[in-house]
Amino acid sequence: MIAGRYAPSPSGRMHLGNLMCCLLAWLSAKSKDGQVLLRIEDLDTQRCPRVFADAIIDDLAWLGLAADGPQLPVYQSERAEIYQRYYDILDRRGLVYPCFCSRSQLHAASAPHRSDGQVVYAGTCRGLTPAEVAERCKIRAPAWRVQVPDETISFTDGHMGMYEENLARDCGDFYLRRADGVFAYQLAVVVDDALMGVTEVVRGSDLLSSTPRQLWLYRELGLTPPTFYHLPLLLAPDGRRLSKRDGDQSLENLRARYSAEEIIGKLAFACGLQATPRPVTPQELAADFDWAKVPKNDIVLPESMF
Repeated sequence: MIAGRYAPSPSGRMHLGNLMCCLLAWLSAKSKDGQVLLRIEDLDTQRCPRVFADAIIDDLAWLGLAADGPQLPVYQSERAEIYQRYYDILDRRGLVYPCFCSRSQLHAASAPHRSDGQVVYAGTCRGLTPAEVAERCKIRAPAWRVQVPDETISFTDGHMGMYEENLARDCGDFYLRRADGVFAYQLAVVVDDALMGVTEVVRGSDLLSSTPRQLWLYRELGLTPPTFYHLPLLLAPDGRRLSKRDGDQSLENLRARYSAEEIIGKLAFACGLQATPRPVTPQELAADFDWAKVPKNDIVLPESMF
């Protein structure tokens, strides 16, 4: 069976960009008679209190987008022992090493940068001797990185088409675990999607560049990857990315002004799924959902829409 998923990070109430991702994930799975699973990505428990997770679950149910998989919501904060087992697989193979670089060192002007401005780790700590590691541990706790090969990983995205990235040149060794012991997103999401039986992942195009390293992790850990669909970002009328921190079009505010069908209808119109912003239910949209209708370029939300 097709299994899609929601994987919200409960650092605040959902905004319209989060909702658009949930809507398209639900429609993509339901148009194939599939199910939708729910995972709460609360690895950083200080930033992600349970009250926001509860609000997200309530918002999805109110909108008619409740998850319906056989599992209860999966909380990443409760799965550290599982992540540790897969971390250990890479560690035993000698691929994991400590990194003592500070944030300022990582973002120095001399550091390699990708075309989108993201830092490519230069491997500064990769060759430290055991004695050097022991000495630096006296000063600060390290984060932990995985060493990637000089290999190009390519895949065909279900919406954006062909994408490829050379792990060494375009990504660099990436974090598996923070200095405070919290496992990193890249490891957790791969393990969770595989163990939950997720067959398709729908998420924003800002995560497209994460996919090659995740596909590499799937292979190295002996796990089966899903199909990926990366969707355009929904931008504020002034071109900014929507943000929970800024309170942009939060569900808390929208629920006070619109019905669920009105919100779904306006989003469906913005996504190219219907010709007008008329109220509509997710079930009505699923009947003729087609990824070909969804734009590939980022969508600027009209100022008069909400």
